[in-house]
Amino acid sequence: MGFYSSYIFPRAMEATMKKEPFTTFRKSLLADVGGQVLEVGFGTGLNIPHYLPDQVQKIMTVDPNPGMSKRARERVEKSPIAVEHHMIGGEKLPMAENTFDAAVSTWTLCSIPNIDQALQEIRRVLKPSGKFYFIEHGLCDEPKLAKWQHRLTPIQKIFGDGCHLNRDMKTLIENQGFELLEINQFYAEKVPKIGAYMYQGIARIR
Repeated sequence: MGFYSSYIFPRAMEATMKKEPFTTFRKSLLADVGGQVLEVGFGTGLNIPHYLPDQVQKIMTVDPNPGMSKRARERVEKSPIAVEHHMIGGEKLPMAENTFDAAVSTWTLCSIPNIDQALQEIRRVLKPSGKFYFIEHGLCDEPKLAKWQHRLTPIQKIFGDGCHLNRDMKTLIENQGFELLEINQFYAEKVPKIGAYMYQGIARIR
């Protein structure tokens, strides 16, 4: 990874994603997560304070960016829950099938190069009764704005370290063998509208 991805981008992401409304979204999404948990796209560890220690036994995380991992170290050390981190991408997980009670993705699927393969891997390592908790930004439901999301995605991929503005998260998740138990699609306040359309939901293996 280059200097931008390893040093500048992690700092910029930390500064943005630790603010509202993202903190409120994290708390809401993680309130019911429990058991053995896989977090895909650990970033700088901003989710850690929002897992409930009386519900979560262990968190296993993956993220390929060394700059993100360095900034997450302090949060891992302070966590009351055991955290095991792997500096790898989500497309090829080393965990066995049927391992996790829950998988979590927060603003991660937008930037995974092979999103279909990553979702297949999440499905593989979840227990049959496991759930996939996610909140992602993506393709909006307004045709004019969606057209601009398509146009600006090549630029966004450069400055957003691979981030796509135009992924239809609902369709992508359903196409990889998941059934949506809950889905809420909305524009987040205080976020530039081009990237403010959110998909928050819970899915299980179909």
